Amino acid sequence: MIQIPKGCKDILPTQSHIWQYIEGVAKETARAYNFREIRTPVFEHTELFARGVGETTDVVTKEMYTFLDKGGRSVTLRPEGTAGVARAFAENGLQGGVLPFKAYYLYSNFRYERPQAGRLREFHQFGAELYGAAGPAADAETISLADLFLKKLGLSHIELKLNSIGCKQCRKKYNEALRAYFEPHIDEMCEDCRTRFAKNPMRILDCKREECKKFTAAAPRILDFLCGDCRAHFEEVKALLDRAKIAYTVDASVVRGLDYYSRTVFEFTTQAAGAQGTVLAGGRYDTLLEQMDVSPTPAVGFAAGIERLIMVMEAEGAPMPAREGVDCYLAGLDGPSRMQAYLLAEELRRQGLSCETDLLERSVKAQFKYADKIGAKYVATIGESELASGAAQVKNMRDSTSQCVEFGALAQYVKRGVKTW
Repeated sequence: MIQIPKGCKDILPTQSHIWQYIEGVAKETARAYNFREIRTPVFEHTELFARGVGETTDVVTKEMYTFLDKGGRSVTLRPEGTAGVARAFAENGLQGGVLPFKAYYLYSNFRYERPQAGRLREFHQFGAELYGAAGPAADAETISLADLFLKKLGLSHIELKLNSIGCKQCRKKYNEALRAYFEPHIDEMCEDCRTRFAKNPMRILDCKREECKKFTAAAPRILDFLCGDCRAHFEEVKALLDRAKIAYTVDASVVRGLDYYSRTVFEFTTQAAGAQGTVLAGGRYDTLLEQMDVSPTPAVGFAAGIERLIMVMEAEGAPMPAREGVDCYLAGLDGPSRMQAYLLAEELRRQGLSCETDLLERSVKAQFKYADKIGAKYVATIGESELASGAAQVKNMRDSTSQCVEFGALAQYVKRGVKTW
């Protein structure tokens, strides 16, 4: 038997209602902040990610699914959402439209990395992007959206970690300080960090290898190198979060792993799910469009992995929706009765109810067992006498009461009853 590729996972009908619930909360929260859905292609030209995400990042150097199409062009499966949204924003002329531009997405991404709990090679994200606003209020609003989304999911053991990584001028001085600090130790660090030392030393701070972490813990802090404008921006972001009563901790180790970030960066983390503690992360990326040879436009956003969210919700014991059953199951006792049950089911469906009827010619006992398994709220039984009278015996599966209901009134009867469940 052909098996699913490593690092992928089926989302079965017994699980999909949880995904739909999270996606529904995401859409509802985004709508409250006037973010509208955007959908971009599942693959893009490789150059988009190489330039947008950053050539020194692990995503670009190790994790992308890249191949040549039949025209000999290098294309890459989407490894993250922001670069594609930036491309769509610029290519469709949205810079000249109504600003700020606010969009959210719910789609799958692909990275070739070692599968582990909460991290797969095909993974799904809820992300939000805001373009055209450079001020601290845009940062605070985006963080507020993320905070409300997580709270609506019932997550209560989440900590917001906040940092600023400054602008190009701040980081130039900071990178010089990092090189001076790491130079005596660089030969003891991993190969990746030795490469980062020459190209982008700030990426060293994001290394998870133990032999490197013992050096990064005492490294200089970016907050000590912020210019006046970046410091004022960060102070205002904090003040806005304070006024909104959104708790946070300033954590200088938060730098994010992608090259397009600048100024504000943030992570929502938890201890409930073990080592993979980040459930949502993002920040500001004012230079992203410039890296793509497009007129600079300020931007801020975040992304949250849905697989990780489900894992954290389970670990915290957050409320999970029950799988919704069908409104009515129609059981037929013989051939003519099954035909009538089939026709009634079609009528009820067209009136907005969810229905099932027998497709396997089961006995009436087996049909009732099946109706119970699929969570039917009502079971309407039709036999020879019901055909003759034009009315079904309808059983309420919650309290086991029964009532005779005419075929023409069945839809309204079930509709009224379903409202009380």
